[in-house]
Amino acid sequence: MMPGMGSLDPKKMSKMMKKMGIDTQEIEANKVKIEGDKNYIVKNPKVSIINMQGQEIIQVMGKLEEADKESFDDEDVEMVVVKTGVSEEKAREELKKTDGDLAEAIINLSD
Repeated sequence: MMPGMGSLDPKKMSKMMKKMGIDTQEIEANKVKIEGDKNYIVKNPKVSIINMQGQEIIQVMGKLEEADKESFDDEDVEMVVVKTGVSEEKAREELKKTDGDLAEAIINLSD
């Protein structure tokens, strides 16, 4: 809730924002990865896109955890195993080669 707005319900707030040219959209996500000098994973994120005067703002809320330098986790390895039928070891190797790109790893192992 924004300071000074009292107990304005979310529907009224949304209508007010639309009148001011601000549009919001919720995006479903299971996790968000942030890669940089340090890697982070946001678990159970709530992701919103706010479009204001042609500018898009992406807002992510959730539990932030520092991740290993690998850009994938055990869930990603399991997904590759399920989709391709290869061993966990082979799936992990391919994810390392593709820098954590799930789609590319699955395609490479499906050939």
